[in-house]
Amino acid sequence: MFKRLRNLVSPPAIEQRAALLAGKQITYTLKRSSKRRSIGLRIDDRGLTVSMPLRASENWLHRVLQDKASWVVEKLDGWQSRKREELRWADGETIPFLGERLTLRIRPSLFAGIPQQRGKELWLFVVDEDDAEHIEQLVSHWYRQQAEPLFAERISHYAPLLNVMPRVLKLSSAKTQWGCCTARGTIRLNEQLIRLPLRLIDYVVVHELSHLREMNHSAAFWEVVMSACPNYAKLRRELKAIAL
Repeated sequence: MFKRLRNLVSPPAIEQRAALLAGKQITYTLKRSSKRRSIGLRIDDRGLTVSMPLRASENWLHRVLQDKASWVVEKLDGWQSRKREELRWADGETIPFLGERLTLRIRPSLFAGIPQQRGKELWLFVVDEDDAEHIEQLVSHWYRQQAEPLFAERISHYAPLLNVMPRVLKLSSAKTQWGCCTARGTIRLNEQLIRLPLRLIDYVVVHELSHLREMNHSAAFWEVVMSACPNYAKLRRELKAIAL
């Protein structure tokens, strides 16, 4: 009787687990679903997620994890290296700008002023030097002010080369895309691009403008990209290694 009752109790839908994979202790999220028929593994910025059928056996799960152990460790190490840099909003710290570093110079002032770039320094005048959240907001606003005219200039440079005419440029704060293009001619470029070297900004600009010729990622699309950006493959790899 009690045995039958235990069998009726469903395992938890989501669990946090750990396993020794390829010599490393890996924590992962286990998700069970009655809709699944196989075990699937996904790796992203949150780590490893394993999805499995509701009544799948532990032996099956163990075999799949061990079979994929080297792949899991390699991919997790890749995500770890791509983690976005955690910036510190204090005097003397540095922030990325067009592939270089600007040193923050934070000075007390009775009134908050507009950030000023002086060579390789960014000067900020704030009421409270310890208000990291306000300093971050000032820098983010300054980033956007620098991004919009620069992106517009790069689009103006490349659009004639590709024989396209975008309708409008908009800044984006997307979490997963550096840029996008709509069929109606709207180009959206992520404001975080302003942190990257100009060569990568140009690649994203060319990529999105090329969609006005080929709204896909076919061989014809990449030929359009290559016509304005011959080393696009190298730049694409470089961009993929950077966390957004």
